[in-house]
Amino acid sequence: MADLQIRAATAADMEDIARLCWAYRALLVDRSPHLPTFIGTYYAAETYDAMIRDLPRIHARPKGDIVVATLGDTVVGCAMYYPIDATTTEIKRVFVSPQARGSGAGQALISNAMARAHADGYKRMVLDSIAPLTEAIALYERMGFAPCAPFYDPDPDLLHALRFYDITL
Repeated sequence: MADLQIRAATAADMEDIARLCWAYRALLVDRSPHLPTFIGTYYAAETYDAMIRDLPRIHARPKGDIVVATLGDTVVGCAMYYPIDATTTEIKRVFVSPQARGSGAGQALISNAMARAHADGYKRMVLDSIAPLTEAIALYERMGFAPCAPFYDPDPDLLHALRFYDITL
């Protein structure tokens, strides 16, 4: 297997990032059949497609960033962050393709995003997940993320399935 590399995304990576984001959404759909309103509320196809096209603006430098993991010439993972406020950033859409799982790409993406966010002046990173993403939750906890209160107003019907975490950078 080629060496894992983590780097800032470029405009040329956006097609691969879109592919990874759609695979992430498919994983969420697969893992949450008991939460049909979850996908409709947070991941409706039309709004998700528009959001994916807007990722370069949402995560634009100097307040955010998108990082990718590559194995050889193949983009196999992504992570991105953007500001919640002047000192807090949210990491979003951390996803590693099935062929790269077990390579350390997830941890490397998160670590890189944390270092970049810290360099950008953020003091705290937050994230949300859903209970069925047990592997992701275990990784976040191993990396030092701790449960925290919601940092936005979630749909009350979904609160039981959502998990919120933060870490000091």
